[in-house]
Amino acid sequence: MQNLKLYKTPKDFRGRSKAFVQIWWAVQALLFRPSPQLLYGWRRFLLRLFGARIGKNVIIRPTVQIVYPWKVSIGDYSWIGDDVNLYSLGEINIGENTVISQKSYLCTGTHDYKRKDFPIRNAKIIIENNCWIATDVFIAPGITIGKGTVVGARSSVFNDLPEMKICIGNPAKPIKDREIE
Repeated sequence: MQNLKLYKTPKDFRGRSKAFVQIWWAVQALLFRPSPQLLYGWRRFLLRLFGARIGKNVIIRPTVQIVYPWKVSIGDYSWIGDDVNLYSLGEINIGENTVISQKSYLCTGTHDYKRKDFPIRNAKIIIENNCWIATDVFIAPGITIGKGTVVGARSSVFNDLPEMKICIGNPAKPIKDREIE
């Protein structure tokens, strides 16, 4: 059983100072989230200002939540939908021409439940080019989703998924090839 009084956040876990993190959270609350829907360039600017690597013509909705933008990379022409949570305790790399649909949750953080001090861990999520993560998908820490793969609505991804597949379920599994006309 965990004993949370033993817990300590590792030094430099956030990747920036506590003050910098608080400034980002204030900017996200006061300038990012209330911005009008069509101000995609403004949100890209704010994210880049805080260290995110954002490609050309990326669409990021104002209701997107990003814990640490300096740990996020999004390729050209990708879309990040309403109420997506990029829980970027670790790195999140999203490829080009990729869609992360509304209410999806990309979670790079977890705890070691076997240890009494319940240490926090992070593991990179990689979503390769030309993927579609449909609505309300959960992606666990350390996952890679192969190029061109579609993950169906309300799926949970706990294992890497191969490229050019349609995957659904909890846990998500490939059900057929993705064919492009």
